[in-house]
Amino acid sequence: MRAASWIWIVAGALIMAPAHAEQGVGDYRGLPADLAAAATAYDIAQMKSDRAGLERYLADDYTLANTDGRNQDKADSIAGSMAPDRKTTYVAISQQVRKVWSDGAVLGGMVDAKGVDHGKPFAMRARFVDVWAKRGGGWQVIFTQIHNAPGQ
Repeated sequence: MRAASWIWIVAGALIMAPAHAEQGVGDYRGLPADLAAAATAYDIAQMKSDRAGLERYLADDYTLANTDGRNQDKADSIAGSMAPDRKTTYVAISQQVRKVWSDGAVLGGMVDAKGVDHGKPFAMRARFVDVWAKRGGGWQVIFTQIHNAPGQ
């Protein structure tokens, strides 16, 4: 599987709920309301490969630290998520981490994902972290790091 595809599979799950919650949208109870709304909208944009939503919630200076050791910018990351031959069918988050301060947040944990890439089924397990920043009154993801984890 291409590294960019793996990244967007995991990025699609980066801030989702623990495994017992509804698949596809995170559980953001206890977070500031505006961050919870942004994180939910970002989850939906990722799961639906919604270019406009991704453009909105990824900062212009966004960096993705990819599983293959390369960094990707916002444009490359969005292009990878829009690939027509990739579909994520299952995502579950466990060991969720949530740290919030006045103008920033870290949302992360373990992600298990399944789907199809270039006609081939895949299953993966990875550890991730999304760093959010509050800029101009709104929340955006400024950095994502992801690496493969044992267990799959």
